[in-house]
Amino acid sequence: MYTRQTLTYLFVILAIAAAILSLVVSGRLVKQLSEEERQKMEIWAMATESITLDDPGADMLLVLNILKSNTSIPVILHDEKSGKLLSHNIKLPAVDTAVFLQIKMEQFAGSHAPIRMEELNQSLYFDDSYTLKKLQVYPYIQLFIIALFVALAFFAMNRSLRAEQNSVWVGLSKETAHQLGTPISSLAAWTEYLKLKEVDAALVCEIEKDTARLQMIAERFSRIGSAPNTEPADLRVVVRNALTYLEKRLSERITFSLLFPEKPVMVSLNEPLFGWVIENLTKNAVDAMNGEGTIIFRLTEKDNQALLDVTDSGKGITGSKQKKIFSPGYTSKERGWGLGLALVKRIVEVYHKGKIFVLKSELGKGATFRIILRKV
Repeated sequence: MYTRQTLTYLFVILAIAAAILSLVVSGRLVKQLSEEERQKMEIWAMATESITLDDPGADMLLVLNILKSNTSIPVILHDEKSGKLLSHNIKLPAVDTAVFLQIKMEQFAGSHAPIRMEELNQSLYFDDSYTLKKLQVYPYIQLFIIALFVALAFFAMNRSLRAEQNSVWVGLSKETAHQLGTPISSLAAWTEYLKLKEVDAALVCEIEKDTARLQMIAERFSRIGSAPNTEPADLRVVVRNALTYLEKRLSERITFSLLFPEKPVMVSLNEPLFGWVIENLTKNAVDAMNGEGTIIFRLTEKDNQALLDVTDSGKGITGSKQKKIFSPGYTSKERGWGLGLALVKRIVEVYHKGKIFVLKSELGKGATFRIILRKV
């Protein structure tokens, strides 16, 4: 069973092979026609010489027919004694005809060696016929059309693949949100029941926070696949809010460093979804540092852009993996699904029209992810 990628490569190879074959065949055909046209010109020159010298053995009717038969090959006859230039199958300008023919003659000499008529002291200059010129250009037009067809095929396949991925994302997200709905409702009911039993208020409060957290997660999943509403928000506050929940649930050996401007940095975003981005990046950083180290959030501004850099002191990312880590299904964890950074990329680039990428990374010293958002 061939995979889609294998079929794509096979299609490209066949297209390239067809283009090369077309160029080879057309090249040979052009060469043959060019040789035939030169032979025609040599015969034409002989006929011209024969009729001019009034050769008694020549069939004048045949000679005249040969001279008339050239209806497509541009020729210039140069008389070296008088310096006159006679042309055939060439459209002449209204003025400066001699200069025009002189330039043309030099051009013809660059393409084909002139045919000498020694007895007449004349030379015959000729160029490729219009048909032969079209045939010379045709393979490149064909190559362009094949390349365009391949590009369109790739574009269509890419769109189809993206549409398929989108349907998977939407279906998985909606089903997850649906499945979370029942236990969340049950947890909320149990929380109210515990309040009536006068259980430790601090314990009930934490359960309420976790229940609210689950509700927000369900809401996030329900928004995947639909265009979320974005509103102007201070990026500093959004990041702090996302980290507030995580700080109490991560190892005490994890240190956060927030390097933010004093003034608000306003961007248009959906806070629940963007909070998900911060949480995923933070959890990945914690895993990379094996639960111990420093995570730096640095926020800067450049022109109309807000730049948020997330730096960890973990094991770093190799160059070959820096592009793969955002692909769905790719993971370096034994039990990971490979969806975290894929979701992050989708939320940033699709829903917020921003960019996310690995800014820098050094093995054994950590990595920096950069998020770019447009300011409002």
